[in-house]
Amino acid sequence: MTHSEGRDSRPTTDTTLPLFPLHTVALPGVHLPLHIFEPRYRQLTIDLVTEVVPDRLFGVVAIRNPAIGEVDQLEHVHATGCAVRLREARRLPDGRFDIVGTGHRRFRLLDIDSGSAPYLRGDVEWVDDEPLPEGSDEAEEAVSRLAGAGRAAHRRYCSVAWESDGWQSPPRDLDPTLLAYRLASDCILPLADRQELLEERHPLRRLRLTCRLLAREAAFVSELGAVPPPAHEVNENLLRPNLN
Repeated sequence: MTHSEGRDSRPTTDTTLPLFPLHTVALPGVHLPLHIFEPRYRQLTIDLVTEVVPDRLFGVVAIRNPAIGEVDQLEHVHATGCAVRLREARRLPDGRFDIVGTGHRRFRLLDIDSGSAPYLRGDVEWVDDEPLPEGSDEAEEAVSRLAGAGRAAHRRYCSVAWESDGWQSPPRDLDPTLLAYRLASDCILPLADRQELLEERHPLRRLRLTCRLLAREAAFVSELGAVPPPAHEVNENLLRPNLN
């Protein structure tokens, strides 16, 4: 079963989303591959594929503590999450699924419902970016300068962390509000850093933060000669997001 990403049907009001708590952070505009094996999330995938769930959207929230076995309270997860739209789903012979979603829009989790469906559901309010500065050459120059610095930091990191054919630069015409997320997606960052990126609402501050994180990680990789995955982000549900 395969779905292609269609025209953006951007929700405009607060809503209820199925929730998928993970030991990682979904980012807007970034692909998220998942291997689905728990029965409740198999059912969620079926409901997404058959569009029982509107717009094929589900919410990903990061679990605060790796020791938490069952999420059923707001305190168990970070309040800011990301709605993810299902793009592809492949059912395996034993009933499991391999799926790919794409981060769509940030939200703030207001409440968790653990009883009305086979899977968690959450009441959320949408959280948008602060607007980029407009209408002046100085503002446009600031956006261009930070975008260039972010792309340069990304190239430096990828040149030491990945094989030569293992990464691509984001498209030149990519929306600057999404650029920091795409640049950071090629870097294996601790959950806390990814969550900070998700919560930063100003695109230029987010680009500055991405530059600092990429520079820091490039220095670590150069010194260690390897890219160790953070232990708390190793999760049976998660496949490494390596799609472009």
